[in-house]
Amino acid sequence: MTVPSATFTSRLRRRAPFVYAVLFAIWVLVIVWQVLEHAWVANAERATLIRRSEDIAMTLSLVIRSQRRFGSIVSQERLESALTELEKSGKLLSVVLLNASGESVVTAGAPISTDTANLLRQNPRWDNRSVTFVNPVDLGASLTTEGETNSRPTIVLSRRDATNPPYASAAPLPWRSDTFSTNATRFTATITITNPPSRVSRSGFGRPFWLNEKEYQELTKTRGLQHLIVAMSTDTFNQALRRDWWVRFIIITFAGIAVLGLGLAWKNIVRFSDLNVSLLRTSEMNTHLREMNIAAAGLAHETRNPLNIVRGLAQMISREPGATTETRDRARQITDEVDRVTAQLNEFINYSRPREVRRAPVVLRGVLGDIARALQSDIEDKSVQFKTDDAGLVIEADEQMLRQVLFNLVINSIQAVAPGGAIEVVARAVNSTEAQLDVRDNGPGVAPEHRDKVFKPYFTTQPKGAGLGLAVVQQIALAHGWDVACLPNDPRGAIFRISRMTLTTRT
Repeated sequence: MTVPSATFTSRLRRRAPFVYAVLFAIWVLVIVWQVLEHAWVANAERATLIRRSEDIAMTLSLVIRSQRRFGSIVSQERLESALTELEKSGKLLSVVLLNASGESVVTAGAPISTDTANLLRQNPRWDNRSVTFVNPVDLGASLTTEGETNSRPTIVLSRRDATNPPYASAAPLPWRSDTFSTNATRFTATITITNPPSRVSRSGFGRPFWLNEKEYQELTKTRGLQHLIVAMSTDTFNQALRRDWWVRFIIITFAGIAVLGLGLAWKNIVRFSDLNVSLLRTSEMNTHLREMNIAAAGLAHETRNPLNIVRGLAQMISREPGATTETRDRARQITDEVDRVTAQLNEFINYSRPREVRRAPVVLRGVLGDIARALQSDIEDKSVQFKTDDAGLVIEADEQMLRQVLFNLVINSIQAVAPGGAIEVVARAVNSTEAQLDVRDNGPGVAPEHRDKVFKPYFTTQPKGAGLGLAVVQQIALAHGWDVACLPNDPRGAIFRISRMTLTTRT
């Protein structure tokens, strides 16, 4: 398996926000798409109801055509029978035929509002459980295309009205007995007509021969048909919308799960690349350190003995009874320089030693307390305000290596701050599995161009520093899989942050 490079991993990490944004945008597009599809289905269902109302109007037109007698007279009893059959079909809640004044002429089903003007403004009018349509009735029972009232509308007349003044003719009206069946798009009306007539006029729309013009105009106003009001149940419509919405909701949910899965997959790819790069760096460093350790062991063997001889001779010279003050001072300087070189040699050997991490739960509070006691004299010499906040964390680490990391970071901050300065060690949980530790000071800080160099061997900004303390910190951090960084501490100072520490529990 090919191990990804640091550049490739960095590129993946930089692209992560863009990838997450694209995935979220795709999910939003799916939501918008499903909302639009649901709206299209709702419009289609509404159009179906509108077509059904038009079918009813067509059916009634056929019924009126079949029942019309004497030019424009329709029997109220037969028309009510036809409307009742339509209402019993189960597709309707109410049916009302209105005259020109908006008054009910023939009704069937549950009572509904007959405010024609309001209904025309809201046509169709949708309620929670029903929808009401106002449709014109054809064959003289509607408004003309120009918006004017037809001068010869169909008149609904009952038998009682036809046999009593002022509309009664010299002889009773010749009703006939017959049965008609009318079919129109899923609606069926059966009309039974009694009292067979002696003759029937089918001369078209016009005034019946037994009525004068004044009587006819009065009948037109009170009994002439102008509008058909149909109230239909929306239960089927609402059920269809609920079913469609559940389908859309399931699609949106699965799309969200897919987007979330892809986002987590990308996050795991980035994390996997980070781990591989970290392992590669650790492996390369361990290989390099093994080689340096061999060289360091030989260097230590070849150098320590001569240095010890030089140090011993300098001490002997300084103890000679006849040695002058200048000789003793020079001998002391030799001893100090030998000690300094020996200390640097020990630091180099310590840095070159391969790190074998022995992980175990470590209580931060105890480690920080030991560091504070070990550096108590240095803290008191510079009157440093030293504070710790461990948040009761327990992390997984090699305790001895963690002590060395904290010791090096704190002593580095003590050397950086001015007398009376402040140093604070703060640990906190980033999430349920990771912790973060900061060592903050209010010293001069680290210049931006030096923040990436302070962890390199032998790079130091301190006059007496060896340049290996922070290099050892980074070495131990990499061995644990941690990240260490140098950050600015606003308004003044520096922060050395160790992140991605494995959190075990809290105390």
